Amino acid sequence: MALLYFRSIGIQCAKYLYYNRHFVMQSLKKNQDFKNVYDNGRSYANRELVLYVCGNGQQFNRLGISVSKKVGNSVIRHRVKRLIRENYRLHEDGFNSGLDLAVIARISAADADYDRIGRALLHLARKAGIYENHGEKTADSAD
Repeated sequence: MALLYFRSIGIQCAKYLYYNRHFVMQSLKKNQDFKNVYDNGRSYANRELVLYVCGNGQQFNRLGISVSKKVGNSVIRHRVKRLIRENYRLHEDGFNSGLDLAVIARISAADADYDRIGRALLHLARKAGIYENHGEKTADSAD
């Protein structure tokens, strides 16, 4: 059904719908974007992560993830990036809109599992006041 729909509206229009219906997460890519968040944003930190938050004047969030070589080799760095990205993706609806978020992994993030990274990210988002739970049950809400 969807394939027939995409054929009938054309490839360019299908790509537009695909990218603008938030199937693709927006991200910070350019060095200037990261510098802007570092210089103009506020920072929040815990044991595993540091979160910088800055408004972007748009209706969507952009996420940038930075993991330095101090954290570990490329396999470990990429694993930490995937964990952060996936945790953000699952909770994206709870985040306020119009923000640039830069997440920096600390050395202790190399040993962290999926749940620990998730709790760290949500802790920082709540600390920054940019996350609303929307009634979902999380591991740290039982405290």
